[in-house]
Amino acid sequence: MTAGEKMRNSSNNTWAFLLAALLHQILMYRVGALCELSVPYQNALYNFSLTRPSPKHPHGILSEDGFYKVAVNKTLLWFQLCDRMIFNHEPPRCSGCQDCGGPSRCGIKCSALVARKVGGYHVCTTIGQASNSHISLIDEKNPQEGVAVKMSTGGSKNTCSLTVSVSCDSNGVQGPHSLDKVGNCDYAVALRHPYGCPTVISFHGRGWGWFGTFITILLCLLGGYMLAGTVYRFFFPWNSWHRGCP
Repeated sequence: MTAGEKMRNSSNNTWAFLLAALLHQILMYRVGALCELSVPYQNALYNFSLTRPSPKHPHGILSEDGFYKVAVNKTLLWFQLCDRMIFNHEPPRCSGCQDCGGPSRCGIKCSALVARKVGGYHVCTTIGQASNSHISLIDEKNPQEGVAVKMSTGGSKNTCSLTVSVSCDSNGVQGPHSLDKVGNCDYAVALRHPYGCPTVISFHGRGWGWFGTFITILLCLLGGYMLAGTVYRFFFPWNSWHRGCP
């Protein structure tokens, strides 16, 4: 490879990285609602889309039962990722469910609910809402490891939270398991899932790669717009004179 080719490839990779970084910043505004994350790292773009349907997982990472459930000792945890929970069977039966549907519809107005046995009765606490979710890498130096989804109640006082580590496992779903209490009202649980594996777009190497494809599409759209404007002015010159170019 000549020095000129090396410089061109370096320039292409630099532009591609800058575009990836810009795309990352744009997507960050949508992360909370869509459970999506896009991270540029070492000449590649790592994309996570937890709600994207697939043949094996038509609901994405969402549990088809409407909720995930973990039971450890005297603690029960129900949660759903990226959405509220749905209970068609086995709804939570506990007191203190006012923030998550009330006694008659307990569990359907939040995304994470924990119940602890106190004096022979289960007392519920809402610990997460999908609207207050944040997604990040488990390991910033290893995007292939997976992502962590943290949801909280969002209140200024007595804020509770649940962090779900979604590790990459292309073989199938394992868990959830290992429920831990990491604070006064903060919990953590682990889950292995194919949706913890990123889709990787590499822009390292010769040529323009995906960056060139993006530029090509952009130029085609611009050319189509100009062609449509020319045809419009040719067949409707009077309207074009009054309204200008489309």
